[in-house]
Amino acid sequence: MASSTASQKIPLDQTDPEALKAWIKAQALQLGFSDCVIAKPDAQEELPRFQEYLKRGYHGDMKFLEENLEKRADPTLLVPGTKSIICVRMNYLVETPKPRYVPDEPNAAIIARYARGRDYHKTMRGRLKTLASKIREKVGDFESRPFADSAPIFEKSLAENAGMGWTGKHTLLIHKKSGSFFVLGELFTSLDLPFDGPSSKHCGSCTACIDICPTQAIVEPYMLDARKCIAYLTIEYQGIIPEELRRGIGNRVFGCDDCQLICPWNSFAKKATIEDFNPRHGLDQVSLLDLWHWDEQTFLAHTEGSPLRRTGYQSFMRNIAIGLGNAPFSTEIMETLKQTRDQHDEIVQVHIDWAIQEQLAKSSSILSQN
Repeated sequence: MASSTASQKIPLDQTDPEALKAWIKAQALQLGFSDCVIAKPDAQEELPRFQEYLKRGYHGDMKFLEENLEKRADPTLLVPGTKSIICVRMNYLVETPKPRYVPDEPNAAIIARYARGRDYHKTMRGRLKTLASKIREKVGDFESRPFADSAPIFEKSLAENAGMGWTGKHTLLIHKKSGSFFVLGELFTSLDLPFDGPSSKHCGSCTACIDICPTQAIVEPYMLDARKCIAYLTIEYQGIIPEELRRGIGNRVFGCDDCQLICPWNSFAKKATIEDFNPRHGLDQVSLLDLWHWDEQTFLAHTEGSPLRRTGYQSFMRNIAIGLGNAPFSTEIMETLKQTRDQHDEIVQVHIDWAIQEQLAKSSSILSQN
């Protein structure tokens, strides 16, 4: 474990553990975290479900998920000496959406809400480090290590077992008073802190997220096939997207929020308390054609410090090509696709050709109706 000063165990015999836990949670809220719970460093119960997920091949090309299963199940193998894990979350909505409503804006480029501002991983790690420093100032030295989706951790399982919410049928964590529009982070510590207990589940018979999924990626309650998931296809996957999934992708060019937007519990979704999630470069209201005109230099300039960098320029263009193919017929779209086709790699060209054919089909349909 990383430690800023010489290693020294915290004198818990001189500090009331429950009082310290309450103080830590208060400090976390002051730093902009939306919630804080203390988890036991044990995620063994998640392992069988995850192994079944891998066995079915639902992880697609994310081969890294097959590694370090022992460390995922036992966090003390990842960071020896861990006695408690401080789990936090950050709400990321800038505006709370209309409850149970998925907007229909076919010419807009839809970017997942978490990705419209600054990359949350940097913000999360920085504030976790600050939290660790504040704890040291109060009780002395201890060992700690912050994580933000950056290591083999069953972070959702840890947070769920400590009462931060329950896993919905879309496989995301849901909080009864805050919905699911939040991101997670962890501070592994050598502190002997009392653990929080799990909360109850509240999905009931609702299947709204399963029913709304544009590509039917939620193959059964609590089981997601990433190979069909728009978030995986538009962010992680670098190849040719199967033709049978392209219409379902619609105009979603980076991620997808549909299963969250339709969830009844997001009627209680809370706004972000920090400015890092504020949209940059107008990414909350940008058109497909506007993004299509970005060259690689513009892409790199506008995605500096942004989650959008992860997908890379050509894959981003691939996603936009699909969106343009799914947009209502437009002569401008047709001409733009034809004129810019040769500026992109072969994978993008496959999707451009498909988009042109989709636009032609819509044009023919319009003519036949007149």
